[in-house]
Amino acid sequence: MIVVDDVHKHFGGFHAVDGASLTIREGSITGLIGPNGAGKTTLFNVIAGVHQPTSGRVTMAGEDITGLPPHELFHKGLLRTFQIAHEFASMTVRENLMMVPGTQSGERLWTALFRRGVIAGEERALAEKANEVLDFLTISHLADEKAGNLSGGQKKLLELGRTMMVDARIVFLDEVGAGVNRTLLNTIGDAIIRLNQERGYTFVVIEHDMDFIGRLCDPVICMAEGRVLAEGTLDEIKADERVIEAYLGTGLKNKQKAATT
Repeated sequence: MIVVDDVHKHFGGFHAVDGASLTIREGSITGLIGPNGAGKTTLFNVIAGVHQPTSGRVTMAGEDITGLPPHELFHKGLLRTFQIAHEFASMTVRENLMMVPGTQSGERLWTALFRRGVIAGEERALAEKANEVLDFLTISHLADEKAGNLSGGQKKLLELGRTMMVDARIVFLDEVGAGVNRTLLNTIGDAIIRLNQERGYTFVVIEHDMDFIGRLCDPVICMAEGRVLAEGTLDEIKADERVIEAYLGTGLKNKQKAATT
């Protein structure tokens, strides 16, 4: 689905992504882990068109998408969420979902002035789809609540719901569990698994909660210092000496030696 080939992203003299290469398999839920400052979110931003890469190449299903802007990638089915949810706070949850699909008839002046019936029909269809999404995510009771009043976890569910309002092919989730209580995190995890298994979504998940990663993700990719450090199952990653050193600043052998002296 996605191939990242030797991607670099520099901010002045700082190399946030420094030659990262990886492959995201279609139909997978891939975990992306690493210590703070590893370059995970910057890599997401490069893939999703938020940042132009300094060099390197990104392809999606064989098509070169390097540097394409987010709105073009959106229409190709590549979507991402953010660590901090970006809801329309003064609109209801249902209205937030109905805003997502592009090229709605009401956006064109001629239609808005002279074809009100077309717009009304579209809005009824969008409201119906939004209600289906709310049912899927088990948050129908929040449909008419102002999005700004939601808890952090509920806002993350709303962001996931937005991806369901269009024909998403691959979704990048950036720290979906940050600030979310365990009950809601389980609900989010259930929704991700169902979207993957029932609707064929491919997911890439940045997350620091290893229990959440272990439940959802295979494979898991670890980044450090802007590069891909290791890839495998979570158990393989956790046992990798390079990963332990990246997280803890010391190798496993040194830790074992310290424990026996």
